[in-house]
This record gives sequence, structure tokens and C-alpha cells, in this order.
Amino acid sequence: MPKSNARMTTFEPIPSLPNEAQRLATRMRPAGNAVMYQQWRDLLFLHWEYSAAAIQATLPDGLFVDTFDGKAYLGVVPFFMKNIRPRFLPAVPGISNFMELNLRTYVHNRAGVPGVWFYSLDANQWLAVKIARHFFHLPYEHARMKSTLTAEGHIRYESIRNGGGTDGSGGVFVYGPDAEIPLAAPGTLEFFLIERYRLYSQTPDGLMSGTVFHQPYPLRRAILTSWSEQLLGLNGFAPTGRPPDHVIMSRGVDVTIFPLEQI
Repeated sequence: MPKSNARMTTFEPIPSLPNEAQRLATRMRPAGNAVMYQQWRDLLFLHWEYSAAAIQATLPDGLFVDTFDGKAYLGVVPFFMKNIRPRFLPAVPGISNFMELNLRTYVHNRAGVPGVWFYSLDANQWLAVKIARHFFHLPYEHARMKSTLTAEGHIRYESIRNGGGTDGSGGVFVYGPDAEIPLAAPGTLEFFLIERYRLYSQTPDGLMSGTVFHQPYPLRRAILTSWSEQLLGLNGFAPTGRPPDHVIMSRGVDVTIFPLEQI
């Protein structure tokens, strides 16, 4: 059974899925001050269709699995975090750049606001793990990670979670950019999977939500020669045993992070 931070204890009808206006509204920059700036680079988005009921069983009260054409998805996303800094401080060499690998799904709240639910976020910068756990209540895990370039110039991305079990592995991914493609258009699967600007987090004070603001992802087709579902197993999901159902990548975006808010 997949891990769950909290379970729904009473029956509650699932609200309607977010409409297009609600999905587009999340891309607007919110009012108020940012708390952090980040750059996300060379993101690989791998998605597998997965049982909506199995995903729903892992979500905290107040969140509902989001679907596209009736299908739910689990996503594995390796990428590089660059120049991470709080609002009033500069980036710090040795701390502000690291690798991150996450397992996620897509959700909405009772009001129909769509977002991301993270099952795990592995990173190779221990201080970033502690800060994210403390201030954003996200399930970060410390991992040993490294990246190299293949002879073809593709990224070889390796991750082994510290204390992650018998092998502890988060997997090996080998990928590179192919042809550019248009920005994800509303109503497409790419928009549903990629254009997500809000995260949800379970905190001691209840369910909270935070906004990340950036321009729409510039997208490319991806050349993928190695991938892993091991993060699914580490988070209690049965691996599908098949290649990803959807593969795409982005060279990256510059991101502004806003504080968590009670919902």
C-alpha cells in the first residue's frame, strides 16, 4: 500500500475537476512578497498512467486526484537546482546548486485549485533537505547523486537515497534534448502534466499551499535511453513494469517561490 501522510476518514464526494479558467489562473503571479528565488534546469518529465483510486487512497483529507480524460498519473522528475537563494541573500557556492529527483502526482482541492502533491523529493544537498522539511514541510530525502555527460552529450543522472532500503536506489536516467516543440496549450495532456504552479503540503497546522511563479516551460522532445521506476517502490507504489507513457523535457525556467498559505 502506498505511503500516506493522512487518510480520509469519512466518505466525501469528489468535487468536479478544475475547469480551464481555474487551471490558467494558477499561472498568475500572486500578490505579496516572494521568499525565495530558484533556477530549474534540464528537467526530464516522465509520467506513468496509474490507478486514480490507488493515488486517492494516499492523499490527505481535502485533496483529490486530478485526472485527464479519466486518467491519473505518477510523475518522476530529475533536474538541476541552480542559484537557490532567499529573497534578501545572494546565492552561496557549494550550497545553492544541487540535484533533485521527485515523485509526484496531480491534485486539486475542494475549491478546484489544481496543484502538485509530492511523495518524495531526493536531493544531494543536506542543508537544502533540512530547510525544505522545516519551512515548507515537504518530504525531502538526502541522497547521493551525480551527473555526467555521455559520449553523445546526453545527461547521465544517478541517484541513491541514503538509508533507502536494500539497494536504496532512486535510479539512473540518461536523457538529452531533441527538437523544440510549442509551449503546452491549455486542454492538452502536456499542459495538464507540466503547467503546474501550486504545491500542497501537509503541515502540523493542517493542509497548506504555496505558489511557484515562472514563465511557461519551454519544451523539447526528449531522447531517453535509460529510466527508472524505483522511486515508485520507495514510496509504496507497485512499479508498472513498462516504459513511461509520456516523456518530455525542458531546458528550464527561473522561479519565484511564495510562502505557504492555509487553505
